[in-house]
Amino acid sequence: MGLLFATSASALLYGASNDETAAGLVTVVQGAVSSALPAILPAPAPTPTALAGSQTGLVAQAWLTTGDQQSLLAPQAPIPFYNGTGAGNVIVVDPSVRYQKIEGFGASITDASAYLIQHALGPTQRAALMNDLFGAGGNHFGMTRLTLGASDFSRTHYSYDDLPAGQTDPALAQFAIAPATTDVLPTVRAAKALNPDLVVMGTPWSPPGWMKTSGSLIGGTLRDDSFHVFGAYLAKTAQAYAAAGVPLDYMSIQNEPAFAPTDYPGMLLSPDQRAALFADHVGPQLADASPQTKLLELDHNWDLNPQALQVLANARAAQYVSGSAFHCYGGDVSQQSIVHNQYPLKDVFFTECVGSATAINWASNLGYDMQNLIIGTTRNWARGVAFFNVALDTTFGPHKGGCLACTGIVTVEPITGTYSRNVQYYSLGHLSRFVQRGAVRIASTERVDNVLSVAFANPDGTVALLAYNTDSADHDPIVSTPYGAFTFHLKGQSAVTFKWRAPS
Repeated sequence: MGLLFATSASALLYGASNDETAAGLVTVVQGAVSSALPAILPAPAPTPTALAGSQTGLVAQAWLTTGDQQSLLAPQAPIPFYNGTGAGNVIVVDPSVRYQKIEGFGASITDASAYLIQHALGPTQRAALMNDLFGAGGNHFGMTRLTLGASDFSRTHYSYDDLPAGQTDPALAQFAIAPATTDVLPTVRAAKALNPDLVVMGTPWSPPGWMKTSGSLIGGTLRDDSFHVFGAYLAKTAQAYAAAGVPLDYMSIQNEPAFAPTDYPGMLLSPDQRAALFADHVGPQLADASPQTKLLELDHNWDLNPQALQVLANARAAQYVSGSAFHCYGGDVSQQSIVHNQYPLKDVFFTECVGSATAINWASNLGYDMQNLIIGTTRNWARGVAFFNVALDTTFGPHKGGCLACTGIVTVEPITGTYSRNVQYYSLGHLSRFVQRGAVRIASTERVDNVLSVAFANPDGTVALLAYNTDSADHDPIVSTPYGAFTFHLKGQSAVTFKWRAPS
């Protein structure tokens, strides 16, 4: 995690996106709510004043989150489809126009998150939280990102081959992933038991200090004579995780390579260095040791997309690179599309954004998430979306260095052994619950009367449509499909996911 830039809610303007364009400023947002979902009072079916014709017999289910928190992923009454296409402010959903295939939505199981899940909660609350996060009855997260070694959200700083100062281990004889076996791996295995389709990404914050110019996990860069042993280190890591029941589907080679933190593990790694690692070391070594693990470039902020373009322009490196990964702490989400448009055969992922305890306006936080991290990332070609820590405690940790007020998807209270859901839980849930792995983003009108949307066709034949009302005023958008239309009353600063089964 790098430097956070705060912006006011009024600055969160959202332009055209994806195959079009997108705009968004960087804010890190989070709020907390009770761990218990509110009582559900189904809303009456909306009156189709703007629709003509009879009902088709098809219905859409809907789940609503309002900026005032009166509804939190709350199911609504079934909404009937009517014959015709409707008139006025229409969101047109066109399943025949297809974009990227989806891998999943979720958040990182960091050392801190895994420690809290395993040690701060009793068995009943632990099972409840894991079901809330990964179970089919909860958010059913389909993607997680792991820290390969320590990050700022670890209780100690370590790698998988630490040695006393002055010693080296070029044969990696001392290599072991033992620090991950206590909390992280059991947590990921439990998550995969709840969602066998879970996509797992791994990212190192630093190689062992003896591989670096600083001689430390903190600062410096990779020594020229350490490129090959670093490739072997990552290959052994992938093999060890697979042997422990957690195969890595994706890996980046350095978290935030353009940022060198001063109080937690990290290092600078230039585009030229990364290209050389991909082309001659990590790429071929990982292809031999763990061919199912795909490599991602960058894993840093949107505004550093020129670096990703530079690496992808190196044909020898690019042959081993599946795509690029982005964070939210600089630039705007449209910069994902710049990389996609130049390299359309390479994947795009969004892999980190963290909440902040200083951002206390829940409705504004929901709006930022929806406009930039949920609708924005997917309209700008993201195949997967992962926020940062799935869980942090009430003191914004555990951490060693780094952010002093960061929040997780949920907040764990160690004293009482309970947890509460934060705003990002609901933001992610609006897609993670309803968009399956293997779904394809399909065309939908991006903005109608300040209502934004994104749509997906699932492998099981269902369609999911997410709409967010950016206005403070309510709107009544019409959703038009090839097989009928429906309307819905959407409160200001509120999000709704619709799901229906398309006629065969």
